[in-house]
Amino acid sequence: MRNIELKARLHDWARAVAVCERLHAWAYGIIHQVDTYFVVPKGRLKLRESEPGDDYLVYYERPDEADAKACDYLLQVVDRAIKPLLAAAFGVRKVIEKRRTLYLWENVRIHLDRVEGLGEFIEFEAVLSDGYYDADGHAKLAHLRADFAIGDTDLLRTSYLDLRFDGADGQ
Repeated sequence: MRNIELKARLHDWARAVAVCERLHAWAYGIIHQVDTYFVVPKGRLKLRESEPGDDYLVYYERPDEADAKACDYLLQVVDRAIKPLLAAAFGVRKVIEKRRTLYLWENVRIHLDRVEGLGEFIEFEAVLSDGYYDADGHAKLAHLRADFAIGDTDLLRTSYLDLRFDGADGQ
């Protein structure tokens, strides 16, 4: 599976919600997510525990660069009881906990995230499938970036894992 994604610091939560409403994005609701990242030789592997929702094992590879980028991923619904097995087999790299407010606009997921210990962020994920290709995803994310007034200095090149792990600003 593949998506085009962009992540940035969020400076004005209320303004972001207003933009979602102006776009007529569908408000899915708030999801509490705990992502446990495991030590792997390439890419990133995480167990995502969600309330409400299913739990997933997610493996993904994407470049660490600012602006919109392609992300190739595999995911599988799992029982969270698998966590001790994964921890024993791979080792835990880091745990990221967040409250995610999810909006859906066309084939794009808009995430307004409050990440424990890191702050507030916005993320766009244009989900690609038949009829939705990389160019479409990049065009939609460029449109959303303008609508949400995301500046170059707000863009993150890394995941929340790397921000938390490295203590860096992600830029």
